[in-house]
This record gives sequence, structure tokens and C-alpha cells, in this order.
Amino acid sequence: MTGPKLAALALGFGYGTTPVGRNVDIDVRAGEVLCLLGPNGSGKTTLFKTLLGLLPAQTGKVLVDGTPLVQLSRQDIARRIAYVPQAHTAHFPFRVIDMVVMGRTAHIGLFAAPTSADRQRARDALALLGIAELAEREYTRISGGQRQLALVARALVQDAPAIVMDEPTANLDFGNQVIVLSEVKRLAARGLAVLLSTHDPDHAFSVASRVVLLNQGRLVDQGLPQAVLTSSKLKSVYGIDVVVERLANGQTVCAPIYRS
Repeated sequence: MTGPKLAALALGFGYGTTPVGRNVDIDVRAGEVLCLLGPNGSGKTTLFKTLLGLLPAQTGKVLVDGTPLVQLSRQDIARRIAYVPQAHTAHFPFRVIDMVVMGRTAHIGLFAAPTSADRQRARDALALLGIAELAEREYTRISGGQRQLALVARALVQDAPAIVMDEPTANLDFGNQVIVLSEVKRLAARGLAVLLSTHDPDHAFSVASRVVLLNQGRLVDQGLPQAVLTSSKLKSVYGIDVVVERLANGQTVCAPIYRS
């Protein structure tokens, strides 16, 4: 088996000198989906920004294909790791197609313009996610869910062997959640290493090869979804009673227990 595409070793992360997380060891390999779960404020987004080099590690280190992240240029990182941030509102009225083509930046020379092939690659990604008709629309005038899908398309055209997705199903309706999660499965099946965060254990049961449970910046547990996402561990992290059941079709689901 090849080594991890992305790994954190004894990683401490935070803002400036203020710690958010400590002693986190994770790795994601080609062909697998590593799913990160944890309550609001547990450090998921800060961890992702550190893995991507957007924030410096406070302690420990990040490795990309075995190379320390600090030794790589921004272009090298972009060629190796794509990023899907949480949906945001842009302030400049780019067309959706132009936002997606930006994902080709790592493969275009400093003073070069996107080619017709780059634009076709972007249109193919939009079509794959079911939003081809939005290509000429202004990014600022589409819904939050549609912006999220456009950000996923932008990451796809980056053609990096690893992809980090920060709550990629946030703001999406049920149908679009299924579209994105199905694409996550396809990416892993094509040999990509996928690291994503979610608030929904059912999403982890659906797509994850392994899961990481994070709370208050510390790693609670990691491993197979059925071993980590148990009723007792979820209650210890989220503070609510839940039931985890395996259905007749083999799918595992999680549901809260409401008390009258």
C-alpha cells in the first residue's frame, strides 16, 4: 500500500499563539474517504486550514506525499490538494463558469489564460453536479446551495490527487446532498484521497472508509465508522442520546432519541 497522501503528526493548531487543537494524528490515503466529525467549535475548520498551509502548525507537522508541507510552494500544494471551503458570498460578480475555471490556476502559467480545454473541463464538472445551466449566471446571484456545488466543481477541475472538503453538504437540500456524497464516492473509487467534515453521522456511514471524532480540539477516536460512531461515543461528544441501527439492507443509520 502506498503512503498517505496527507498526514498530520502530533499536530497542534490554532490562531497565533492561541491553541485550538493539540496532538492530532491523522492520515488519508489514495482511494479512501476519511470523515471528520465533531461539534461546533471542536476545531475542524482550523485543522483543515492548517493541513492546507493556510495557517502555520503550532506544533508537530503536516506531510503531503511524505514531504513536509512547509517545504512546498503554494503552487505545489495546489497541485496536490484541492479544497472545498464552506459556502461563502462573493463580493465580485464573477460568472459561475469563471469561478470554476479558477480551479485550473495551479496548472496554468503565471501570465497564461485558461484554454478552451480548461473551460470545457469546468463545464463538464458543472454538468456532473447537475448545475450546467448555471454556467453563465453571476455567482453572487445563485443560492447558497448552488454556490456550494460550484465550489465542489472548482475543486474537481483542480485535478489534485487529494481533496479536502469542509462540510461540503452544508446548505444543500436532500437531493443535492446525495449528489455531492455520490461524487465523493466516485472520487475515492478513482483513487483520490478524500478528507471531509460533516455534522451528520449518516453521511459518514454512507461514504467513509474511516472516521475521526474530534472534540474541543482533541482526537477522541478514529477507525471504522461502526467502531467509532457508537451511541456512547456520540453521546459523550454531542451530549445527546442517540440510537445507531443497522438496517436490513446493510446500511447503518443514526437518530436522536427525543424525550417527552
